[in-house]
Amino acid sequence: MSRLSRTLILKNKLGLHARAATQLVKLSQQFDATILLEAKGREANADSVLGLLLLEGHQGQPVTLHCEGPDAEAALNAASALIDAGFDEDQ
Repeated sequence: MSRLSRTLILKNKLGLHARAATQLVKLSQQFDATILLEAKGREANADSVLGLLLLEGHQGQPVTLHCEGPDAEAALNAASALIDAGFDEDQ
């Protein structure tokens, strides 16, 4: 099974904070895929709010999504859209 990856920039003002991390966890649970978020050389599973918070993602920082599994492409597209939309926060 192949691993799909995409690098994005965190656009929202507060970066990867608790509400944003929770949104990503809820989204990841909708897919039959493993979603990992990589930042500053560290990876966290998108199923873990705490793991995502420990990445300390901030505005303007590049992050890379890695997805594996039957729904990898759909998961990658959905997670990318969420991050690109700044987690639907007011900028």
